[in-house]
Amino acid sequence: MATKLLALACIRNESYGNLSPRPHYPSMPKYPKGVSAEETANVESSMSKAKAMYAVMGMTCSACAGSVEKAIKRLPGIHDAVVDVLNNRALVLFYPSFVNEETIRETIEDVGFQATLIQDETSDKSTQLCRIGINGMTCTTCSTTVEKALQAIPGVQNVRVALATEAAEVHYDPKILNYNQILAAIEDTGFEATLISTGEDMSKIHLQVDGIRTDHSMRMIENSLQALPGVHGIGVDSGVHKIAISYKPDMTGPRNFMKVIESTGSGRFKARIFPEGGGGRENLKQEEIKQYYRSFLWSLVFTIPVFLTSMVFMYIPGIKHGLDTKIVNMLTIGEIIRWVLSTPVQFIIGRRFYTGSYKALRHGSANMDVLIALGTNTAYFYSVYSVLRAATAPHFEATLLTLDEDGNVISEEEIDSRLIQRNDVIKIIPGAKVASDGYVLWGQSHVNESMITGEARPVAKRKGDTVIGGTVNENGVLHIKATRVGSESALAQIVRLVESAQMAKAPVQKFADRISKYFVPLVIILSFSTWLAWFLAGKFHGYPESWIPSSMDSFQLALQFGISVMVIACPCALGLATPTAVMVGTGVGASQGVLIKGGQALESAHKVNCIVFDKTGTLTVGKPVVVNTKLFKNMVLRDFYELIAATEANSEHPLAKAIVEYAKKFREDEDNPLWPEAHDFISITGHGVKATVHNKETMVGNKSLMLDNNIDIPPDAEEMLAETEGMAQTGILVSIDGELTGVLAISDPLKPGAHEVISILKSMQVRSIVVTGDNWGTAKSIANEVGIEDVIAEAKPEQKAEKVKELQASGYTVAMVGDGINDSPALVAADVGMAIGAGTDIAIEAADIVLMKSNLEDVITAIDLSRKTFSRIRLNYIWALGYNLLGIPVAAGALFPTTGFRLPPWIAGAAMAASSVSVVCCSLLLKYYKRPKKLNNLEIRGIMIE
Repeated sequence: MATKLLALACIRNESYGNLSPRPHYPSMPKYPKGVSAEETANVESSMSKAKAMYAVMGMTCSACAGSVEKAIKRLPGIHDAVVDVLNNRALVLFYPSFVNEETIRETIEDVGFQATLIQDETSDKSTQLCRIGINGMTCTTCSTTVEKALQAIPGVQNVRVALATEAAEVHYDPKILNYNQILAAIEDTGFEATLISTGEDMSKIHLQVDGIRTDHSMRMIENSLQALPGVHGIGVDSGVHKIAISYKPDMTGPRNFMKVIESTGSGRFKARIFPEGGGGRENLKQEEIKQYYRSFLWSLVFTIPVFLTSMVFMYIPGIKHGLDTKIVNMLTIGEIIRWVLSTPVQFIIGRRFYTGSYKALRHGSANMDVLIALGTNTAYFYSVYSVLRAATAPHFEATLLTLDEDGNVISEEEIDSRLIQRNDVIKIIPGAKVASDGYVLWGQSHVNESMITGEARPVAKRKGDTVIGGTVNENGVLHIKATRVGSESALAQIVRLVESAQMAKAPVQKFADRISKYFVPLVIILSFSTWLAWFLAGKFHGYPESWIPSSMDSFQLALQFGISVMVIACPCALGLATPTAVMVGTGVGASQGVLIKGGQALESAHKVNCIVFDKTGTLTVGKPVVVNTKLFKNMVLRDFYELIAATEANSEHPLAKAIVEYAKKFREDEDNPLWPEAHDFISITGHGVKATVHNKETMVGNKSLMLDNNIDIPPDAEEMLAETEGMAQTGILVSIDGELTGVLAISDPLKPGAHEVISILKSMQVRSIVVTGDNWGTAKSIANEVGIEDVIAEAKPEQKAEKVKELQASGYTVAMVGDGINDSPALVAADVGMAIGAGTDIAIEAADIVLMKSNLEDVITAIDLSRKTFSRIRLNYIWALGYNLLGIPVAAGALFPTTGFRLPPWIAGAAMAASSVSVVCCSLLLKYYKRPKKLNNLEIRGIMIE
C-alpha cells in the first residue's frame, strides 16, 4: 500500500512530492451554487475534511487519469483529488456535508472506469489486496470467467478484472486464504497468472549478486537484508545468484539494498539490477509477443502455399493441370497438398486455442477460444470429409430430392450426376457445383458463373432464376429443377461449340494449304539439285580441295548439303501458323465470355467496319416494363389487360412478356393466373399479334399493324404516341373488334455503357447503325442517346436482312448484333452475326459469335480479339516463310564459299523442330490477351451489366 502512504504524505505536506505533474483545469465549484465566498471561508474553518482512497481499474495513460481527476473535481464539496495512473489509485479529500464516498465512486465509473472504495488498513486489518497480471484474455467473456471463478473462492471479498490492462485486483481475507491459492484458481480457468503485488508489498526488485561462492554467503546476505526496516519478504534463487526483495518504498529502496549487500562481504559482493528483474510482468509480455510472432511466422510458412495452390496457381494453366491431376478417383494432388499443409496449423500452431477452450468449457463458460476452435474444426473436418469423399467417389455426385404434392422434401438420395433426368429436383449445397441446367425452386444464394460468362462477380439467385450446370454455388442452399441434362446442357453445348470451332479451318488456312501442296515436291527437287550442284562442282574442281574437310570427300560434302536442305525445310511451321492461333483465340474468347464459332467467324470479325445493332435487348436492357396506359373507350382496366394478356401470352417477344407481367398485377390473388384461351392466334413478325379472346378480335402491335388492318387512329392516340416516342418509350396500340381501344407506353432502359461502347467503336473506325422493328420516334431517341446517327425503324425481319446486304454491296464488312427471332435472317446474312447470350435459342443458333455476358462491351472484345489473333497468324506466316527462305539457302551452302560456314544435318534438324515450336509458342502467347484498356475504364466507372 506504498502508493496510499505516499499519497497521504503528499497531502499532509500540501504538495505532491515526486508524483507526476498534475494537470490544471478551470476552477471547479467546491460547494453548491448559492454559497457565498464569505460562507465558504466559514465552512472551511468550521468543517473537517474526510479522505477516501479508490482503486480505479482501466486507466492506461495520463489522459485517463486527467479525465478521472477532472470529473471528481466537478463535484460540489471536493477539496482536492490526486489520481495515480501507475498504481491505479485516486485519493480524494472532500467535505462530507456536500458529497459522500458513493457519489464519488459513481462519478468515476460514469467516466468509464471501474472504481472500488479501499478501506483504511488501520481500521480493517482483516482485508488484504493483491494485484495479479493475467495473460491470455481476449474478450469480455474471458474477464467475466476469471471474475466469477475468483468470486466463488471462500475468503474473497471483492474482485475487479480489467481486460484492457490484463490485470485483476482481489480483496481477500488473509486468515482464510493466500495469494497462491488465488493464482492457482486463475490458472485453473485456463489463463496465466503472475503476482504483481500483495498486501503492503507494493514494490519489488530483483538483484544479481556477484562474488557469491557458497550457500552460507547467500544466507548471510539474506539475513542482512531481512533486518532492514521496510523489507517485507525476500526470495532467493541460488542457481543464478538472484535475490527478489519486496519492500515499502517509503521506508527503503534499491540503493540501500545494494549498500547492505556490498558491506556484508567486505567488498567481495557486488550487487546490480538483475537483467530480467524489476519488469518481470513486462518481460512476460514481451515473451508472449515473441511467441505470437513466432507462431505467426510458422503459420505463414504453411498458409501461403495453401493460398497460392487454391487461389493463384489455379489460374496458371501448367500448374493448374498438375494440381488437378487425380491420384485416387476424384482426389487430386492439390487437395492432398492443402490437407498436409493445413494440419500443422490447425493442431500444432493452434493448440493454445484447444487448451484455452478446454479449460473454459470445464468451468461451464465459452470464451473466444471456444469459438475459434469450434469454427476452425468445423471447416477443417468438413474439408477432410470432402477429401475422403473425393478419394472414395469415382464421380461427383448430386443430391436427389423427393417432394410431396405440397413441395415438402420427403427424402434425399445421393446419386451419380450422370443419372440426373429432366424434371429431377436437386439440392445444391454451398461450395458444390450445380449438377445440371435448371431453375431455382427454393432458396437464395450467389452462383459463380465465371466458367460460362467469364465474369468473376457472383450472380444472385432466387426462386425462379435459371442456373447453369457446372457453375459453383457460393453461400446458400438451393433446390433446383433440372431442365437440360447431359449433352443438352449449356456447358456441353459450349464445349461442342468450341471443339467444332477449333476444328474448322479459317479461309486464310487455304493459303498455307496451297503452299504446302507444292512445298514438299519443291524441297525434294531443291535437295537433289543442291547435292548435284556440289557434287559436279567437286568432280570438275569447281572449288579448291581445301574446302573439303579431312574426314570426307567431295561426294560426302555434297551429300551433306543435300541432306541439310531436306531436313531444314519445314512445312509444319506453315501448317501450324493458322490452326494453333485459331485454337488459342477461340479458347481465350470462351474464357472472356465470347464464343466464336470457328475460324471463318474469327477471320471475318477482324475485317468488320460496320455494325448493325438491334434495339430491344441489344442496346437496351431487354427487360421492358409498362409505364403508362390510356383507354379511348369505357372499359374496366382489368378486363382490358385480361384480353391483351391472353393475346400476348403466346408470343416470345420481350414487349409481349412485359405486357403479360404487368397484367398479373390485376390478378394479385393468383400466383400463376390462367388467361382466357386465345383462338386464331397470328404473330406478324415486326408488327404485333392478333387473336380472338372471348369472341372479341384483339390486335396488339404498332401503328403499321393498325393501318394494315384499316383501323383508324384518333388524334388523341397519335398525340400520345408522339409523346411516348419522344421519351424513348415504345407505344403499343390495342384494338378490340376493329376499334382502337387503348395505347400502352413501354419503357426499356438503355444498357449501361452503351454510349461509351459506340464511342469506342467510332475510334476503331467502325460505323454503327440501328435497325429495329420499333417505331421511328423511339428508335431515334435511343439512337441519339447512344450517339448513333443512322437509324432504320419499323423494319420487318426480311428488311433487316436486306439492309445488311445493301451495306455489304457498298463495300462494308458487316456485323449484326441481335437477340431475337426477328434478328435471325440478318444474323445469317451478315458477314459476322453476334447474338446476345440472353437472347433466343434461334438467334444464338444463327449467329457466328455468342456474347455470353450479354454485354455490349463484348462486341469490342470480339473484334479486338479477332484482330489480335490474325495479327498473330500473320506473324506466324512471316516467321514460317522467313525461316524457310533463309534457312534453305544456308543449308544449301550459300555461305560456305565466303565464310566456310556449313549447316550439318543434325543442326538443320534441330532448327526445323525449333521453327515449329516457335510458331506454337507465338500462338500460345495469345493466352495472355487482355481486352482493351478503354473497357477496363468502363468497368472502373461501374458500367457493368448483370
